[in-house]
Amino acid sequence: MPKATRRRVLIALGWYDYRLHRGIEKYAQERGWSLSANLAREKVIPWGWKGDGVLAWLGAGDDLAEFVASLRIPTVDFSLRREHLRFPRVLEDHAQAARLVADHFLGRGFAQFIFYSDTDNWSHNERGAAFCRILQEAGHECQWLKWHESSAYCTGEKEWKQKRRWLAAELKRARKPLAAFAANDDQAVDILECCEASGVPVPDEVALIGAENNLLAPDTMSTPISSVDTNLQMLGYAGAELLDRLMNGAPLPKEPLRVAASGLVLRKSSDIFAVHHPAVSRCLRFILDHAHEPIGVKDLVRVGHMSCRGLHKAFREHVDRTPGQEIHRVRIETAKKLLVETTHKIDVLAGMCGYQSANSFCVSFKHTTGLTPTQYRRNCQRSL
Repeated sequence: MPKATRRRVLIALGWYDYRLHRGIEKYAQERGWSLSANLAREKVIPWGWKGDGVLAWLGAGDDLAEFVASLRIPTVDFSLRREHLRFPRVLEDHAQAARLVADHFLGRGFAQFIFYSDTDNWSHNERGAAFCRILQEAGHECQWLKWHESSAYCTGEKEWKQKRRWLAAELKRARKPLAAFAANDDQAVDILECCEASGVPVPDEVALIGAENNLLAPDTMSTPISSVDTNLQMLGYAGAELLDRLMNGAPLPKEPLRVAASGLVLRKSSDIFAVHHPAVSRCLRFILDHAHEPIGVKDLVRVGHMSCRGLHKAFREHVDRTPGQEIHRVRIETAKKLLVETTHKIDVLAGMCGYQSANSFCVSFKHTTGLTPTQYRRNCQRSL
């Protein structure tokens, strides 16, 4: 790209994650941008900077927000904290991430749930509200543990110990087996360490999932923590792509663009079935391991060592679905994941999900979701 048309873009992040940088960098390399990234590393506002556009995360620091607003050039914000600033935004799809977690727990047979957050943060609030709503729609209640609103809340030197004491008591009091979703991975560590200190086994009594997948060396932990990969590299890329359109004169989008999480990163902390019926538990594990094969209820009867009628009754009692419905649910959830994460043709994808033909897969998928597989894939791509 000629120097005369080379875009100069400022990265003004009040919150930093290298994956976001990678996404921005990838788009910038494709377009030949010149990136000014010192602010993101050194936290020094470059008063007097001149350029063509800004990619900002205005989550902290009024002075940074004031500086970015004063530039009066195309800007994309990755945060919703300062909603009064009328910048176009590219945000994580927290509701979709919450659904991934809820579906995982529901598929494992859990009936008791908590969401835990320790600050009044817009992204944590979106995750928590969506998680509770999805579970309520499925007929379950979810207790939201909010440290910052608890009667035990304090700040200063005593906060860490007081928060752990309060959280440990809440976790011990909760009915088991318990499915816990933490607002982020650091707060998932809070739950794990409180359980360990209180003698509450994870995942045997408390299954745990965090968010953002940013823990260092998680697989070396005594109990590696499952997490939502919130797809920050795609977030950065999508933000840069929107900024490019704005710098070329495109109109401002009316609503924030949402980027879907790429999926769950499952580790030991959530690898359990909350079903106290051995035959049903064996069958659930078999379905997860073999749903991509042409299995049916007869196979589950064999695995469960029960009559067809007895197994059907046990599934209804412990999972609130029939064996056939559970096979169908797992296959559809697998299909959704593959439609978003791969470019496989529909006939190939149908076989990967255990369907005998593309036609039977398409009919089943549309009956369940209201969309054809192709429409579902396009909708997800459009959200990016």
